Amino acid sequence: MPIPTEPIGSVPRSPELQKAMQDFAEGSISAGEMDFYLDEAVRETIEQFEATGSPVITDGEQAKPSFATYPLANLDNLAPNGVIIPFKDGHIRQLPQLTSGPFRYGVYAGSYLERAKKYASKPLKQAVISASAISLLYPTTPIAGYSQAQFIDDLIRQAVSDIRSCFDNGAHCVQIDFTEGRLAVKLDPSKGLLQQFIDLNNQVLSHFTPAQRQRIGVHTCPGGDQDSTHSADVAYDELIPLLLTLDVGNFYMQMASEADPEKALRVIGEHLKPQQRVYIGVIDVINEDVESAETVRNRIMTAAEFIPVAQLGTTDDCGFSPFSDDTATARNIAFAKISARIRGTEMAAAQLGV
Repeated sequence: MPIPTEPIGSVPRSPELQKAMQDFAEGSISAGEMDFYLDEAVRETIEQFEATGSPVITDGEQAKPSFATYPLANLDNLAPNGVIIPFKDGHIRQLPQLTSGPFRYGVYAGSYLERAKKYASKPLKQAVISASAISLLYPTTPIAGYSQAQFIDDLIRQAVSDIRSCFDNGAHCVQIDFTEGRLAVKLDPSKGLLQQFIDLNNQVLSHFTPAQRQRIGVHTCPGGDQDSTHSADVAYDELIPLLLTLDVGNFYMQMASEADPEKALRVIGEHLKPQQRVYIGVIDVINEDVESAETVRNRIMTAAEFIPVAQLGTTDDCGFSPFSDDTATARNIAFAKISARIRGTEMAAAQLGV
């Protein structure tokens, strides 16, 4: 496809899979039974993804408890009283809190590719959570015998291993989920926290070659959980210039739901470096109405007024179900929207003559 297009990651889990996840957590079904449900969910998801014509697919994150907390599975040094993230509709998500060191990931994202590769014929993309998001696990009161500096050293090593596990298991590309970027500006308008997050993520990225970093991207959005956001009220131009200093080749940026997309696109065009590509969000995942291919095409044509076509791609604003219990969007709606993205991108490419 002359204009590349990729998904962000998650699609809604079926009611059967959600029930199985709950039953497994409660101990009422075995690991073997859980594997059966996961195999079926991943197989069906990949079949539906490939049917859209998407040149790059994911497993829909069917086996992840959430885009953010998968590394914490089976860890016994966490307490449930960590950072709270409030959403516009009033619901919250709460991270756990580290209680002791050393810090290690319980699961690497690359492990999910083993199941997906059994069913996929298209290149597989794998998402990982950012080191900056995981850094929020360290409590405000220092842990005795395990300083924050020691934690950060361990975190960097683990985040590097997480990305490497994806490449080692055959990922076509790796996406770092950085949805806390815009939220950081809301929490600290001076942008000191945002700069701290970017510096930490760039430390992780420094462990990869330039060629590898061209296969790594960063996703940003103002949240998309249960059709609600956590930081859409923050002006996008407060984030974009610093965001584009992350040392990766690709950026996946929410735009379809943006209040003033042309303003944001202009700022992107002013700060984009020659080796960077921006995948503009052309699908609003928190709106249940399915976009027409023509609407997608028009959004791409607007983006092309500010961003060189050679550096332009398309994506969805966010994952459709970043947390496994998010039932706000139906699976058929998600795949209809993905299909519209594919068709609209093809139409825009033809109109732009690429």
